[in-house]
Amino acid sequence: QVQLVESGGGLVQAGGSLRLSCKASGIIFSTFSSSAMGWYRQAPGKQRELVAGITSGGSTNYADSVKGRFTISSNNAKKTVYLQMNSLKPEDTAVYICNLSTRLGAGYWGQGTQVTVSS
Repeated sequence: QVQLVESGGGLVQAGGSLRLSCKASGIIFSTFSSSAMGWYRQAPGKQRELVAGITSGGSTNYADSVKGRFTISSNNAKKTVYLQMNSLKPEDTAVYICNLSTRLGAGYWGQGTQVTVSS
């Protein structure tokens, strides 16, 4: 069974940085490396939104609100995807959730990690 476990969240002051990690287990290397990965976030009372995504080919896309501040990357050997978050703002406060989507259309979600940015 595929599991995604996020880590790296916490409390940080505005302007600070955090690096989130999402490690996949229960999935073989070839399936992980051919999958698309994404980081979503959900703030209280708001809909879940895509923050950043990365394809199996390494192409990335970002929400306008985080462009130039966040960077998504993947280490296939470690079956891990990262989200480097710099210049954090209070409006970045949310639960950050990892997603994996396989080529066959299966989708998996992690439990999320809380990021809180104080002003």
